[in-house]
Amino acid sequence: MTSRIRTAEYVFPGHPDKLCDAIADAIVAAGMAREARALVAAEVAVHVNEVFVTGRIACTDSASIDVDAIVRDVYRTAGYGNGWRPAPEVLTVHNAACMDVLVEGESELRELSDDQSICIGYAVDRPETEYLPVEQWLVRRIARRLYGLREVHPELQLGPDGKVVVLLRDYGDRWELEEFCCSLQQLIGADALSLHRAVRQALSAELTDAASTLRGFSAQLPERVIVNGGGAFEIGGPEGDNGLTGKKLVIDAYGPRVPIGGGAWSGKDFWSPDRAGGLHARRFARLLVELGLAPEAQVTLGWFPGDREARVLDVLAEGVSSDRAARVARFLDLSLTYSGERYAGSRDLVELARWGHLGGEGLAWEAVR
Repeated sequence: MTSRIRTAEYVFPGHPDKLCDAIADAIVAAGMAREARALVAAEVAVHVNEVFVTGRIACTDSASIDVDAIVRDVYRTAGYGNGWRPAPEVLTVHNAACMDVLVEGESELRELSDDQSICIGYAVDRPETEYLPVEQWLVRRIARRLYGLREVHPELQLGPDGKVVVLLRDYGDRWELEEFCCSLQQLIGADALSLHRAVRQALSAELTDAASTLRGFSAQLPERVIVNGGGAFEIGGPEGDNGLTGKKLVIDAYGPRVPIGGGAWSGKDFWSPDRAGGLHARRFARLLVELGLAPEAQVTLGWFPGDREARVLDVLAEGVSSDRAARVARFLDLSLTYSGERYAGSRDLVELARWGHLGGEGLAWEAVR
């Protein structure tokens, strides 16, 4: 039987790039809580114990947004402190963001694209995987379970940073995890053998759960389960590597099977064409498969400066002609007004930044009907 290897990776909330994404989205949430049409374009960089915030935050009473407190809270909830450096209280936060208000007429202009952008959305007709590629759905589940080992097994002395990679054998209607690799931050001197056992147990439990959810998925552990294959991993997070907003776009969306658009989502409000377009494209793709028009769909949308709604540039969906795709598009509101008014506040943005922007309940862009 013909098969192919699918791969995907995920990182923990304590990864330096994910710290940046979470901080940026926490700032977005703070701005939009003060004004529905807030303009937030936040960029964050981290290195050792320093955090740099730049960009623009324009909304009513923007001066009341405590960026310093937001940064420290994101570090704390990611797992820093209690011996894991950098501790939130020792951070040096450099806030160089422009904190101002929307100028006269700028609120109305939020309905028009202020930039050019290419955005891609995807869906596969598989509700069990939240309409996501199987490998992306799986790796996110495994990452969450392994991150939870910090609380379940405190004796393992695990840190907040980590990365997970899966190699999945895809037969079309059945799937087997062929190889698994993870790097989990752990204090030197902690019991590495116990960590290996705990990882195998957690992985087995997650594969069993996945098999009960998705027909054709094998619960069998792979022969190769690699834990900290590069050796001891104690120095991690911003002390091990620098971090920057928007460096984990593939993780944020569909995994490497699906192309990414040109812009990050975290750090941008829902009036931004990058963020709005990516979520509109996802909603469009999901509608095509949920209507039964195609087993999977990939939608490319685009914006030019001044556009009020996204342009449908391309639809790749078996059996769906361009004319038919255009007819379906007429049932969707692809405007910035729709995204700005409907998408904000649908879930904790820090949670989205850490654990993926797509799939799950309660997200406005996942409710296609």
